Order: sequence, then structure tokens, then C-alpha cells
Amino acid sequence: VQLQASGGGWVQPGGSLKLSCAVSGFTFPDFGIAWFRQAPGKEREGVACISVGDGGQYFGDSVKARFAISVDNAKNTVYLYLNSLKPEDTGVYYCAATSNLPAEFQFGISVHHFQYWSQGTLVTVSS
Repeated sequence: VQLQASGGGWVQPGGSLKLSCAVSGFTFPDFGIAWFRQAPGKEREGVACISVGDGGQYFGDSVKARFAISVDNAKNTVYLYLNSLKPEDTGVYYCAATSNLPAEFQFGISVHHFQYWSQGTLVTVSS
């Protein structure tokens, strides 16, 4: 299984970015994909998650109503849409995959739930 994250960059506060996670080696649609982020000196934080099979979603409290997540099954790619970005959204973003997404994932996710990880893509929000 391989995951390739891309789309990071620099953006001013209030701006938008779209991150992509290209997945290979998994059989769509029966697994979960999440996005985590890590700011300098902080623990890795779960940002969003989608159950590719049934479309169920989770968003962290700090990004609700600003971020969105979607799946393109034809391209085996999951997208994270970052809107109304704030300086505190700055960090390295990772996508992660699991074939055993907990049933209660819509209440929260942990790094321990995910076995496969991408390299990071850096998002910098500053003026």
C-alpha cells in the first residue's frame, strides 16, 4: 500500500488549498482515509476522515465548517479542501489509511487506527 500526499504550499489567511492523497494497493472502496497534521513542537492531530465505502465523515473541532473531504473512486484519490485558512492551520499534513476503521470514528480518530502513511506536505498560512 502506498499513499502520496500533495498540494501543500503557502497561502495568506482566509485563503484556500486543496490537498490530494493518491492511494495504491488498496481495493477501493472498502477502507478509511484520514488527514492528520503536525505543527512544530506539537503532537500529530486528526483533521478529517472519510469511510470510502459509505461516505461517513469526521472533522476535528478546529476545522469543522471550514474543511471538506471527498473521494474520487475513479482516480483512487482522496481530497482535503482547506478553506478560510488561519495561521494556526500551519503544519505538515499527512494522509493515512486503514482497512479497519473503528465504527465510532465519527467521534474521533487516532494515529493508532492507521497503518499506512504518506510523506508529509507542508501548509503554511501567513501574511
